[in-house]
Amino acid sequence: MNILLTAINAKYIHSNLAVYSLKAYADEFGGNISIAEYTINQRTDEILMDLYKRKPDILCFSCYLWNLTWVEELIRDINKILPDTMIWLGGPEVTYDAQDVLKRYPEVDIVMTGEGEATFFELVSCMHNTGYDEKVLKEIKGIVFRSRSGEIFDCGRRETVDLNTVPFVYEHLGQFEHKIIYYETSRGCPFSCSYCLSSIDKTLRFRNIELVKKELGHFLDHNVPQVKFVDRTFNCSHKHAMEIWTYIKEHDNGITNFHFEVAADLFCPEEIELIKTMRPGQIQLEIGVQSTNEKTIAEIRRVMDFGQVSVVVKEIGRSGNVHQHLDLIAGLPYEDYQSFRRSFNHVYALRPEQLQLGFLKVLKGSYMEQQKDHYRLVYKSSPNYEVLSTRWLSYQDILRLKHVEEMVEVYYNSGQFTATIPFLEQAFDDPFQLYEELSIYYEENDLHTLNHSRVRRYEILLEFASARDNRRGEQYRELLTYDLYLRENLKSRPPFAGEAVTGDERIRAFYNTETLCRRYLQGYESYDKHQLRKMTHIERFSYTVDRDGKQQECWLLFDYRNRKPISGQATVFRLGFD
Repeated sequence: MNILLTAINAKYIHSNLAVYSLKAYADEFGGNISIAEYTINQRTDEILMDLYKRKPDILCFSCYLWNLTWVEELIRDINKILPDTMIWLGGPEVTYDAQDVLKRYPEVDIVMTGEGEATFFELVSCMHNTGYDEKVLKEIKGIVFRSRSGEIFDCGRRETVDLNTVPFVYEHLGQFEHKIIYYETSRGCPFSCSYCLSSIDKTLRFRNIELVKKELGHFLDHNVPQVKFVDRTFNCSHKHAMEIWTYIKEHDNGITNFHFEVAADLFCPEEIELIKTMRPGQIQLEIGVQSTNEKTIAEIRRVMDFGQVSVVVKEIGRSGNVHQHLDLIAGLPYEDYQSFRRSFNHVYALRPEQLQLGFLKVLKGSYMEQQKDHYRLVYKSSPNYEVLSTRWLSYQDILRLKHVEEMVEVYYNSGQFTATIPFLEQAFDDPFQLYEELSIYYEENDLHTLNHSRVRRYEILLEFASARDNRRGEQYRELLTYDLYLRENLKSRPPFAGEAVTGDERIRAFYNTETLCRRYLQGYESYDKHQLRKMTHIERFSYTVDRDGKQQECWLLFDYRNRKPISGQATVFRLGFD
C-alpha cells in the first residue's frame, strides 16, 4: 500500500507542516507513506506527470485557499490516468463543506475534516487491516466518505488532539534546507473574529513548555535561519509567551529569527521590556489591526483596544530591534472608503516596518459567510473568495484600494524610500492621499501595466514629486539619491542622481587616512585604499539644514559591510569635509 501525502505550497521556500505531522503521527506505517511537495508556480501538467510516476494507491491532498484550484484540476485528471487510485482530501478548504466536496468531485473517496493526525492514523490502520471496509469507516470520527454504492456518510466531528502527542517533525533538517520552518506550540484561538476559521475551534491547547524548549533548542543548535510560529495568537497566554521569549533570548545563536503573530494590546510591561532587550532581528511581530473603526471591530466580533496597540507598537518601535508588520483588511462591515482611509492613516502613523493592505476573504464555514446577504457581500466564486463589493464599498472603491495597495508595497513596504517618502508626505493632507494620488499618476501615465526596474521606480517618484511640489524638486532628487545609496553600492550611477563627485582631493585624502587609521570603517582591516573605495561610497549633498536653519553642504560615507539588522540599510557617517 503506497500512500502519498501531497502539498502544493504557495512558494518554494514554504513547507507544509500538516503533511509532515500526519506522516509522523502514523509512523508505524511510515514505510508505506511518502510526501510530495510542489508549488503553485509549477504547471499542473508537471505535477500530474510526477504523481503518475509515483503511482500511489492512495493520493492525499492538503487543501488551502491558495492551492484549491490546482487540487481541483489534478483530482479530475489523475483519476483518468490512475483510475484505481483512491483520493483523500483534508484541510480548511474542504472541512466545512465536505459533503458538497464529495458531490462536486465524484473522483474523491474521503474528506478528512478538522484536525487530521488521529483521523489519518485510523484511516491508514483501516486500509492496512481491512481495506475499504465501510462498516469500519463509519466508526472513524472526522471523515465524510463515499460508499461503493455512491452514498455519502458523515461520521461526525472528532475531538481535538492532545498537542503533546503530535510528534516533532524536524529531527532531520536536511530536507528543509532553504525553507521556512513552521512550528506550532498551541492550537485554537480565544477570540471569535467573524472572518477567521480559527475562531471556530475554541479548544485552546498548548504544547508542554519543556518539550517546546527542547525543540527550539534543536532549531538553535542547527542555526535554522527562520522559525515561523503558526500559533494564531501567540501571546494569549502571558506565562507561555514569556517562557518561550526568555528561552530564545538566553539561548540566542546570533542567527535564527523567530516570527510571531500577536495581539499587541495583550502585551504587559514585562513582555515589552524583555522584547526590547533582544538581539536586533531576533524576533519579528505580525499584528492584525484589521480596522480602527469601532463599529467595524464590534461587528466582526474582534476584541482590540487600538489605543493600547498604538502604545505598544510605538514603545517596541523605539527600541529599533524588532520588525513589526501590521495588517488592515478592506471589505469589512461598516468600513466604507473614507473609514478605511482613516484606519490606514491611524496605522500608518505608527510607522511599522510593513503595513499590509489585505482584502477580505469570505471563507467557507466562517460567520462572515453566514452574514453575506446582510452585508450584501459579493465575492469571487472560486478561491480565494476575495471580496468584490459590500453594502459600504463598491467594486470601484475596491479597485481604487487595490491601486493604493500596490503603491504602498512599492514605496513603503519595500523600505527603499525611507527618507524621501516622509518628506513627500508634507505635500499632502494625509499619508493615504499621497499613495492615492501616486496610484492615479501611475494610471494616467500608463505606468501601472509595466514591470519597472528598481531604479525606474525612483525616477517615477522623482517625476511625481516634482510635478506635485515643483519648488522642492532638487531636494527630492537628493533624497532619492540618498535612499538609493543607502540600500546599494551601485556599479552604474542612475542619470537622475546627476554627476558623481569622484575626483575631489578630500575623498582621496579620506581613504588614504582611513587605510592607516580605522576611524569609521570597522571590519575592513584587510583591504587597501583602492578596495575601500570600491566597497563603500561617499556622496556630497547640498540640502542639509544646520541648527541655524541655513542650507549647507555635507558629505556622507555609506558603509555596506556593516548594515542595520532590521532595515538592511548601510551604516552612514557624516564626514567633516564641510
